[in-house]
Amino acid sequence: MLPPPHLSQPPPRPLNVSCQERCGTLKGMIVSRPGGLPAAKGSGLLFALATLACIAGIAASYYFFVHTTTGQYIDESALVEAVEIHGPAGKATTRFLDLLPGISLAIAAVVVLFVTLARRRWKAAGITVASCAVANFATQMLKDWFPDRPFTGVQTLELNSLPSGHTTLAASAAAAVFLVVSPRWRPLAGFLGGTFAVAAGVSTLINQWHRPADVVAAFLVTGAVMLPAGWLVMRSGNRWNVWDGHGEHWASSRLWLGLSVLAGLLSAAVAVYSLIRIAPAGLGIPGAAQEESTTNYFWAGVSLIVITGYLGTVAATWLFGHAARRRS
Repeated sequence: MLPPPHLSQPPPRPLNVSCQERCGTLKGMIVSRPGGLPAAKGSGLLFALATLACIAGIAASYYFFVHTTTGQYIDESALVEAVEIHGPAGKATTRFLDLLPGISLAIAAVVVLFVTLARRRWKAAGITVASCAVANFATQMLKDWFPDRPFTGVQTLELNSLPSGHTTLAASAAAAVFLVVSPRWRPLAGFLGGTFAVAAGVSTLINQWHRPADVVAAFLVTGAVMLPAGWLVMRSGNRWNVWDGHGEHWASSRLWLGLSVLAGLLSAAVAVYSLIRIAPAGLGIPGAAQEESTTNYFWAGVSLIVITGYLGTVAATWLFGHAARRRS
């Protein structure tokens, strides 16, 4: 004889099923199930294209700024004109560059170690540390592998200095933090890390350690190495690479993307103004060639560094946000 309906019991659940799997999704606390969907469709192709774009950018930067007269002249002029800025800013930037290796390693080590121990993201930490080492090793190898600067009529040091080692160190440390934090923290981490890397790059120019192209190449080397590492982090950390979008948390706010875009646009305006002031009169640009350059090439070089740094920040933040799974 069957028991009455109100006395029937549900079948027992397996003991090895977690509470999250039994409870499913709760209002206000959405839990992703283990073995959920992978990163967004097509994200692997986007990571591959972004990596190839960085590699192509390195080749283009090297060819234009090292092997052409125009590129050498622009790059060297920015370095020479940095003398005008070095006086008031040199002491501060020199001190910053002296401390930069220690600061970069300390920031990356503290954040990566804390996240690894607190969240047990061992695979992400291992991938990140390895990719940082590869990025800095690749920079030193490229600097030695690239031939010395050929003479194209521009008086400059023939020794190759592309890419910038200090900038790679700062950018890779910032990228390491970006990779190991959860998606909701990445917009903030991207903006702060991008600002740190840009400051390091501009400081090397002010101190006449590197030309603008050296800094740009360092950003691109970092991207070419850290992007595949980021894809591996997304694949191996599928369970924690989830978020609710830009409205989830204050650190996820679109404000950080907006600030990066604003910095890039302002720098673009500075670059255009600086280059117009020294443009050949034959181009027909009103007000062009009315003054000799004193710091115009320098500010154009700074703008190139800022634009590249923040453009990379915006692209990385969007790409990783797109690839992360959405809670549903």
